[in-house]
Amino acid sequence: MKYSYLILSSIIIAYIILVILIYFYQRNLLYHPAENNYQKDKIQFDYEEVFIKVDHEIQLKSWIIKKDLKKLKTLIIFHGNAGHLSNRIYKLNELYKLDINVLLISWRGFSGNKGLPTEKNLYADAEASIKWLNEQGVNNKQIILYGESLGTGVAVEIGKKNNFNSIILESPFTSIEASAKMYYPYLPVKLLLKDKYDSISKIKMINNPILIMHGKKDDVVPFSMGKELFEKANRPKYSYFTSDDDHMMEFNTSLLEKIKEFIEKY
Repeated sequence: MKYSYLILSSIIIAYIILVILIYFYQRNLLYHPAENNYQKDKIQFDYEEVFIKVDHEIQLKSWIIKKDLKKLKTLIIFHGNAGHLSNRIYKLNELYKLDINVLLISWRGFSGNKGLPTEKNLYADAEASIKWLNEQGVNNKQIILYGESLGTGVAVEIGKKNNFNSIILESPFTSIEASAKMYYPYLPVKLLLKDKYDSISKIKMINNPILIMHGKKDDVVPFSMGKELFEKANRPKYSYFTSDDDHMMEFNTSLLEKIKEFIEKY
């Protein structure tokens, strides 16, 4: 009996220690600025590197493909939870073929930027990038928000506040809480979570045209999450659901044509 009690006590103590560690280090599990997986692509587009000021300490290293800010729409990319700007070269190589301007920002803590990424801070970074575009003469009705993975949570938050041209979500999740419960079913996720990115509760607040893209083979964010967001989104809404894509979707002719068709429609 005493031996069983000691084992049970040890398990409980180990679990409590694990919960405490997860609570304090959870952002290390969510944000991965040093993880760079897509760096073999060569740049095939003309761009300018700019630094977007958020406050007196934070400036966001960003790339802008500038064709005509006055006449053409501008697509702003909110990237996912990992990697440098250069990890998105393969996307920019394809988006460059469209008649749009493209602004790709990097979050604080990413691409050599100062600061720490948090939900609140990423929202502030996104707001600063919108303000910067406005200062360049681009009004919100000319701006297309493009969220990639974690960036979809930012795009939904920013999109519910303002009237933009449209929104594109690639491999979106319903909420970080739902995702965390999937990966850590043994933890009291709701009590521990600091950054929630609760897109499923916000999607109905968006009244701009929305395109949701998701691959059915996504093993990071389940396809069911993208489908659920699509079902709850307001019209006009469009989907690009594929059988072969995983989390980072292939920017092939089919996907690019869907984006082109969506952009030209609005």
